[in-house]
Amino acid sequence: MSAAAATAPRRVSSRGRGPEKKAGPGRIVAFVILALMAIGWLLPFLWAVNTALKTEQDAASSTSWIPENGFTLESFADVLAVGNVPIWAWNSLLTSVIITAITVAISALAAYAFARIDFGGRKWLYAVVIASIVVPGQVLIIPLYYEMLALRMVDTYWGLILPQVIAPAMVFILKKFFDQVPIELEDAARIDGAGRPRIFWSVVLPLSRPILASVSIFVFIGAWNNFLWPFLIMNDTSLMTLPVGLQTVISAYGIVYSQVMAQAVMAALPLIIVFLIFQRQIIKGVATSGFGGQ
Repeated sequence: MSAAAATAPRRVSSRGRGPEKKAGPGRIVAFVILALMAIGWLLPFLWAVNTALKTEQDAASSTSWIPENGFTLESFADVLAVGNVPIWAWNSLLTSVIITAITVAISALAAYAFARIDFGGRKWLYAVVIASIVVPGQVLIIPLYYEMLALRMVDTYWGLILPQVIAPAMVFILKKFFDQVPIELEDAARIDGAGRPRIFWSVVLPLSRPILASVSIFVFIGAWNNFLWPFLIMNDTSLMTLPVGLQTVISAYGIVYSQVMAQAVMAALPLIIVFLIFQRQIIKGVATSGFGGQ
């Protein structure tokens, strides 16, 4: 090898992670497929925004992206004027945050017990948790409603929150992650005198931040979007969540297409903002949960 070749710097990527890899045909095809899928998912939302910005006359009579009477924010103003959107948004935020906190706490404790503690009936109990994932939530609606009615929790925040804090799928995901945490770290902490609660709090949880962030975001999105249970348990308009409250506005005034799309955009916008802010945590959590890249 010549001296010039030996001393020539290697071409590295902009992130300094080694030589650049040329995009092969497989990566190009995968990128094109993912781009087409992204466009397919984005088009309905863009159509909803486009319809919400039209007048009702254009929304009902024309399918063109460019309205004859121009774009307007009249539909958003009408929805805000006839409903209690700030109160509904606060109810959604409050209940979603509480549901997320309780669900993540319960799921993490249960998952760690299944992953690390050898107790009688563990395999059978874990099998029941896994089997409950395939049970449709609608099957439990009537029993849960009668239970809340007996506990006098109808039209209360707790009646809305408590039935949503059990998430078997999140227990499964967290257990898959805890199984990958090196047991040697826990053994070292145990030698230093740490008990099981201290190990869980000081060793396991700090290592689980990516997956905990992902689970929290998934639970928050599910709680925010939930319509059926809040619709059944809440009759007081001042306690309704945003999806339910906006739907009552539309129902009271009939089907107004531009307003329907406006309320859909308003309900989805907070979730889009949450995803944009925490998308890195979501991707990192999926990659480290045992389902990505293995």
